[in-house]
Amino acid sequence: MSDIGFSSARIRRGDMSPVEKIWQMSWSLLFIVACIFAFGFAMLYSAAGGSLEPWAGPQLARFIFGIGVVTIVAITDVRLIMRFSYLFYFVVLLMLIAVDVLGFVGKGAQRWIDLGFISLQPSELMKPAIILALARYFQGVTQDEIGKPLILLVPLGLILAPVALVILQPDLGTAMLIMMSAGIMLFMAGVRMWKFGVVAACGLAALPIAWSFLHDYQRNRVLTFLNPESDPLGTGYHILQSKIAFGSGGLFGKGFMGGTQAHLNFLPERQTDFIATMLAEELGMIGLLALLICFIIFIGYGYAIAIRCRHQFGRLVAVGLTASFFLYVFINIGMVMGLLPVVGVPLPFVSYGGTSLLTLMFSVGVLMNIYVHRDTQMGARGGFNDF
Repeated sequence: MSDIGFSSARIRRGDMSPVEKIWQMSWSLLFIVACIFAFGFAMLYSAAGGSLEPWAGPQLARFIFGIGVVTIVAITDVRLIMRFSYLFYFVVLLMLIAVDVLGFVGKGAQRWIDLGFISLQPSELMKPAIILALARYFQGVTQDEIGKPLILLVPLGLILAPVALVILQPDLGTAMLIMMSAGIMLFMAGVRMWKFGVVAACGLAALPIAWSFLHDYQRNRVLTFLNPESDPLGTGYHILQSKIAFGSGGLFGKGFMGGTQAHLNFLPERQTDFIATMLAEELGMIGLLALLICFIIFIGYGYAIAIRCRHQFGRLVAVGLTASFFLYVFINIGMVMGLLPVVGVPLPFVSYGGTSLLTLMFSVGVLMNIYVHRDTQMGARGGFNDF
């Protein structure tokens, strides 16, 4: 009994060795991630006509590297992650500012920074960065303090600064995803519902003004969503071809590498935003449901980690990252099925993209870190302490 007590005390102090932390990792969660990635790898291989180049091979190399990232982040002391959360956030914020100066244009938007060996998209890094920063701020903040309006000024500033910079790129889809993930964080931290109601009312009132500031292609996306048949060869082409591919797959699909819409180049962006459509065409509804079940299991793991965690920082981080992952899936699947406007949100671990995949693997590493350190005692230090 004394050995067990000593072991529990060490866990609470966070004194486990790296090897002990590796054994504490949830390998079943990593297996689910690998299963999801396998769907994406197969589709990227098929999209290239049965070749590892130009998508499947590089994506596999990034995933293998990402497993190392997951392991390193998972065994890092969670208190160290909390301590440097603000620094991580402000570094990414500076990178977003640098995009306007040093970034290059891709697909009509200025979103990437070319570092030579990799093209980095800071807006992707901001998704976990804002979650870590908000969790750090609300660590140790009491419910009574959250009820004070002035307490919310800092987190609102943390949210609005990157959202504004991402909108300027322009990347409305990513900005919305960051804002929604942050909103869930505020709700879980204890912000009252009536305050969200006030913000929502102000947002609805500002819609006519916001509409006037949208770019032409953004307005066209909304109008196309409402009536895609109005311009079948122009703005409505993407979603109409996506619906055709979805429907032609049927229950069991046309077979691996047998999709006509994708391989005859009718389906645009089949390796990124519309990869779920290609999967539905080749593997059918059964294949898509199998992928969605993997997503559901992953989301269930994330919320279970949040419930099991004993410290506020870990709970908020786990909920925020899991909610962000859910929004990824919900928006992408809704988009390719025509239920939501096309906003350019990738499907997690499935769509091709270097920064997106490595950011997701980093997020899995942080989630795993919370699981490993779920019983570690944390100091009640929120706000901007130790920054």
